[in-house]
Amino acid sequence: MKKLLAIFLTAALSVTMFAGCSSDSGNGDSSTAEGGSSAGQTEEVSGNILLNGSTSMENVVNALNEVWNQNNPNAQAEGQYTGSGDGIKAVADGTADIGDSSRALSDDEKAQGLVENVIALDGIAVVTDPNNTVSNLTKDQLVQIYTGQITNWSEVGGADQQIVVIGRESNSGTRGAFEELLEIEDQCQYAQEINSTGGILSTVQSTPGAIGYSSLADLTDTVKALSLDGVEPTVDNVKAGTYALQRPFVMATKGTIDEQEAQVKAYLEFVLSAEGQAIVADCGLITVE
Repeated sequence: MKKLLAIFLTAALSVTMFAGCSSDSGNGDSSTAEGGSSAGQTEEVSGNILLNGSTSMENVVNALNEVWNQNNPNAQAEGQYTGSGDGIKAVADGTADIGDSSRALSDDEKAQGLVENVIALDGIAVVTDPNNTVSNLTKDQLVQIYTGQITNWSEVGGADQQIVVIGRESNSGTRGAFEELLEIEDQCQYAQEINSTGGILSTVQSTPGAIGYSSLADLTDTVKALSLDGVEPTVDNVKAGTYALQRPFVMATKGTIDEQEAQVKAYLEFVLSAEGQAIVADCGLITVE
């Protein structure tokens, strides 16, 4: 009887895992805990798990939570998406168990006892409106566009059209990573600041001459993704290290994983297990196995 039950649970999980991130972009665990069964099921733990933070991580967190919650009815995981900075702050002040951050933690944040648990890698795609004739920028051109030194697409081989610079709000992990990778922190000249990944994509799509940036995993064909120094923003190029704009997806905790409450520890072990990383890969991200 136990053997039949295990087969049923494994089959159910497999169906769920590969459906997890097949929905549209913009929405979105886990090794076996001690004494639990495989595939994210940990009957012994109880107590809910609150995650807060990055909107870029919404797809993958939702997919991980869906599988975890099906298998752990007494330890339900809930995701909130208020931005990386808010998620990190929530963990630091004890109002969330896990802070989802789409950038690396700063030295100041680590000094508060926060630990950077990298669960995936992601690229940051530079996107324009679909009618833009430009298909490639150099890193230097991208820097000059975002700092206001280049203001017309004709200066980079495109049409005579004003560039509309779109970016995320100041609390965004995507913005923080983008500006840090280009070394243009606090120098950007934004025409609009948008508070979600989906908002960036819809604004760029509908604004002639617009340029913006988004998680590679959230890209849709509603916008045009630009190559950077001749390298396309693809998972393979991020893996190879040839695409310059890449960053970690972090689940930050106050203290190490082993220091967390049992249900939080089990959840993070699930995320980093083969089962959890298969869900990460299904969401278009690069695994850390």
